[in-house]
Amino acid sequence: MNDLLTQLNGGNVPALDLIFLLTFAALLPSIVVMMTSFTRTIIIISFTRNAMGVQQAPPNMVLVGIALFLTLYIMSPVLDQINEEAYQPYVREEIAQEEAIERMVVPLKEFMLRNTEKDTLDNFVRISGTAVEENVEDYPLTVVVPAFMTTELKQGFIAGFLIYLPFLLVDIIVSTTLMSMGMVMLPPAMVSLPFKLLLFVTVNGWELLFTSIAGAYR
Repeated sequence: MNDLLTQLNGGNVPALDLIFLLTFAALLPSIVVMMTSFTRTIIIISFTRNAMGVQQAPPNMVLVGIALFLTLYIMSPVLDQINEEAYQPYVREEIAQEEAIERMVVPLKEFMLRNTEKDTLDNFVRISGTAVEENVEDYPLTVVVPAFMTTELKQGFIAGFLIYLPFLLVDIIVSTTLMSMGMVMLPPAMVSLPFKLLLFVTVNGWELLFTSIAGAYR
């Protein structure tokens, strides 16, 4: 077995590259969730489905797929920058692995900082005891990532609340109408669901929703 390993790559086993690849593969789901637009996107889409009152349409797998492809669309400028400034030079062996990682982090950090509220960032700087920097890009990822995640959760829930309002209005109108007609035994959700679906389809809801999500990022 040892003889077989020593024959690989001219007798040198790329142990560091293998460890880096395995570590990156293990952390990739967390990176996608914490450092991209995925979290806000999946929250907004989930709120939309719940507001309409449909339980499994579209199913969870479809929602995750939609969120992933929207994330790729939103993050494409960042991914292109990483490819041009970090990955391609590393493949051409123009830079070392450490420098490639540093270059990969820069576009991600810039994206997160553009979409992080200043008050939230300042709060995490204070909590972590990090020295205040004149340039926010000098803050470490241990400060930027939780601040970005907090902002994403806040914005996602605000958007979800705004999405709920028109559907809640439909529920209130249907419930009031049924009560005035004395039909208290008929579940209002059963009657309001077709009207909510009609409202969503009439305003071309999915296209409007996806456009709004993508346009919210800078």
